[in-house]
Amino acid sequence: MPDQLLAQRVRQMAPSITLAITAKAKALRAEGVDVIGFGAGEPDFDTPAFIKEAAKQALDEGMTKYTAVPALPVLREAISDKFKRENGLDYPAAQVSVAAGGKHMLYTAMQALLDPGDEVVVLAPYWVSYPEQAKLAGASVVEVVGDESQGFKATPEQLEAKLTPNTKIVVLNSPSNPAGHGYTAAEQAALGKVIAKFPRIVVFSDEIYEHLIYDGFEHVSFAKACPELLDRTVTFNCHSKSFSMTGWRIGYAGGPADIIRACNGLISQMTSHVTSFTQPAAALALSDPRGMAAIAEMRESFTRRRELMHRLLNDLPGVTCVKPQGAFYCFPNISAHLGEKYATAVEFAAALLDEAHVAVVPGNDSGFETHVRLSFATSDENIERGIKRIAEWLQ
Repeated sequence: MPDQLLAQRVRQMAPSITLAITAKAKALRAEGVDVIGFGAGEPDFDTPAFIKEAAKQALDEGMTKYTAVPALPVLREAISDKFKRENGLDYPAAQVSVAAGGKHMLYTAMQALLDPGDEVVVLAPYWVSYPEQAKLAGASVVEVVGDESQGFKATPEQLEAKLTPNTKIVVLNSPSNPAGHGYTAAEQAALGKVIAKFPRIVVFSDEIYEHLIYDGFEHVSFAKACPELLDRTVTFNCHSKSFSMTGWRIGYAGGPADIIRACNGLISQMTSHVTSFTQPAAALALSDPRGMAAIAEMRESFTRRRELMHRLLNDLPGVTCVKPQGAFYCFPNISAHLGEKYATAVEFAAALLDEAHVAVVPGNDSGFETHVRLSFATSDENIERGIKRIAEWLQ
């Protein structure tokens, strides 16, 4: 089929570098090559047993039919209670939307708010899908690049310099994928004061890594830090990272009633609702104390692995790495190894995979072509073996 038959929105969509690296790593493994992968964007733990049992019970009870749109009341109420209990945010169940994963929830909200001519401001480094989702909604993307020496955090002055009357959405991800940095309540409040000057702007606060935090860092929701912007903030979360439920595809958001109604209307025309028998299990995950216990156990392992990976990366010649405050990624600077041989992180990562059989994610899709992302959602042994291979390859 000629490309000209495809919609313009598809033709302008950038291919995912991350998916290309992942596909190459899988192909090498299929050939019998021992590839050590640091690309995983998901915990390497199983979903807690009590959550799986709840889904099995729902199946046994015949919960295989359509449900309410976008989810059963029990799930929306559990999400509402979670927002109030853990985040101090008053989102009634009617102001909660549920979608097929955090990615789908973000995409739906972009579609609900954006028109051609609108601008979406993303704070770099950023998650790879934010810009592409904005473009698919007809908007243009403006980057605010956080300085590495400041822990990758954008300043209020940097943000204000990029905002215009056309700015419709500012996306904040704390803790961050890919760099793991987090914004304190005071830092968010300072950003909020700038945003408050522009009454048209809606804040998308992506908080999916809120429970995976280290060194005493305290996660505070943006809408809690900036209560004056509660009616202009959509707070996003999901079950994927906190409960190791990536394949379950449960994402949700709380926000202003009119935005949530619009999202639910779109979902009714796309997926109708998330999978029926997962919904009681997803509600239980949020309300049962065993959920928080499972998170604490996972966080303990990630804390140890973060220390190990961060130390080993900084021991590599010509590599520096800011210590992440949250999530499960390190984002080292490999610019000292770029030049004539490898112009960008994409070429660096491709050569590393081909020659040393270590898979990392280039930072190009996140606004940093001088960095790569490594996930420590893997075993201590893999971390040690993989970074040893990188050291030998660099030498």
